[in-house]
Amino acid sequence: MAEEDRSRLREFLHGKCKSGKIDLHEAFYFFDYMIHMQPTLPMSSFNILFTALVKNKHYGDVISLHTRVNSVGLVPNLITSNILINCCCKMSRVGDGFVVFGALLRRGFNPSVVTFNCLIKGLCMGGRITEATRLLKKMISFGCRPNVVTFATLIHGLCQTDNTIVALQLHEQVVNGNSKYGVTCKPNVVWYGSIIDGLCKDGFIDKAKELFSEMKGNRILADAVIYTSLIHGLCCVGDWEEAKSLFIEMLNQGVQPTIVTFNVLLDELCKNGKIDEANKLYQLMIQRGVQPNTYTYTLLMDGYCLVGRIHEAEKLFVFMANKGCMPVVVSYNILIDAYCKNTKADQAMNLYREMISKGIKPDVVIYNTLLIGLFIVDRVGDARKLFDEMKVNDVAPNSYIFTTFIDGLCKNDCVQDALEFFHTLEENPKFQITIEIASCLIDGLCKSRRIEMAWELFHRLPHKGLVPNVVTYTIMVNGICKEGELEKAVSLLLDMEEKGCFPNVITFTTLMRGFIQNNETPKVVELLHKMAKRNVIPDATTFSIVIGLLGKEENYSECLNSLPSFPIRELTKS
Repeated sequence: MAEEDRSRLREFLHGKCKSGKIDLHEAFYFFDYMIHMQPTLPMSSFNILFTALVKNKHYGDVISLHTRVNSVGLVPNLITSNILINCCCKMSRVGDGFVVFGALLRRGFNPSVVTFNCLIKGLCMGGRITEATRLLKKMISFGCRPNVVTFATLIHGLCQTDNTIVALQLHEQVVNGNSKYGVTCKPNVVWYGSIIDGLCKDGFIDKAKELFSEMKGNRILADAVIYTSLIHGLCCVGDWEEAKSLFIEMLNQGVQPTIVTFNVLLDELCKNGKIDEANKLYQLMIQRGVQPNTYTYTLLMDGYCLVGRIHEAEKLFVFMANKGCMPVVVSYNILIDAYCKNTKADQAMNLYREMISKGIKPDVVIYNTLLIGLFIVDRVGDARKLFDEMKVNDVAPNSYIFTTFIDGLCKNDCVQDALEFFHTLEENPKFQITIEIASCLIDGLCKSRRIEMAWELFHRLPHKGLVPNVVTYTIMVNGICKEGELEKAVSLLLDMEEKGCFPNVITFTTLMRGFIQNNETPKVVELLHKMAKRNVIPDATTFSIVIGLLGKEENYSECLNSLPSFPIRELTKS
């Protein structure tokens, strides 16, 4: 029996363990056998078992088993210590890793490059970059030469903590042999990948492309991660054509795109309304054996809804569930939003009820979307019920919900209710009124001809710690203009500029319309000059006002055409 067990042990250690395909229960069985064997097995045998457990991410079990090894008098060697340090760092217990490191030194071992690499990685994983850099210097003082893994690890850590430029500088110094560490090292694909990804995320796409070219010049083949980082970076800066070219290059180089690669490309196509092209890419994805995930289907649904093809989004919603990709909150919100924007409040509410029945908790975004949809179709009562339902479902309303609720009440002629609701928010010590909430109420008061109340609230804003923004001022200017108090509106325009809030094109055109209604054409021209002076770009409404003026007052044409930066000449000819 004993010989049979020894035979099985050899097969286990040199077969299963080295392949990494082990069962935890089986590992414990053989460990118990190994620890009681006479003569005692060498530490190297235990290291084989520990390494296999690490490959299967049983870090805590390795530490526990090592404690038992110590209890029978077996002394860990350098490889054992490296395994333990690695486990501690993987479990975010880098402090314990340093305890093992200290014990290793006390036993007279010289730490290896693997020892230091494990500790540097542990520090980087915890965002402790300064300490990782310090350890690298200590490593050199021990006479241990850093290798490509050392620098790749540190560079990855720098990039993960928004220190990409520092990582790039380190790269250039180490490659050129002029680093403070006195070491020259040739980068690997992981090293390049970390910096390229960091540069792309920080918006330095040209530098990322330059590094990509350098990598290829060094005959290092890019992997899917690097191609995906660059493609994503190019999409972020709106360079679809180059992103597409890079994807084609990736395929031609025999690099298999991942689900992330396809999702990046699908996202760019869908949000730009290119749903047919996105569908072709989706078909290519299937052909290449890359299985779509929930995010893939959600992107496509959003793309269909964006171009008004809601029915196809609905079919995809059902299809993804049948494929085992269960819709998430975002998936539901896309359809609910599409229904609401197309005044299909009943379908939106039905889908909301369906997600609750399936145990999916709606988030604050879904409630906000539904409230907007209900208010659009004048279902104020249902909106109130839904607002109360949020509390029942343990979803706390935020400032966006309160803004939507007050805005919806005002737009449905329930300004008094909105005012009362606003007062309840004012009395809540746990909630700080936002300028958006106040602006919605001021707008409602102005449109319901309660201009004095609006004006009083506007002047109370600073006492609430709120600073009116360009939207708030424009609402107030519009309300005052409709009351015919144009000088007061002009005074408010000057006041906002003095307080550092610069009027936009809507502010100017709002005031212009007020002067036009009062037949004060010179004032309109004066405002156009102010716009030009402040580099405010005219919009379609401004052009409409200008064309109207030229039709009524031909003698103003010369004055208007002299305005700088305004494309008036072409408009006046038509």
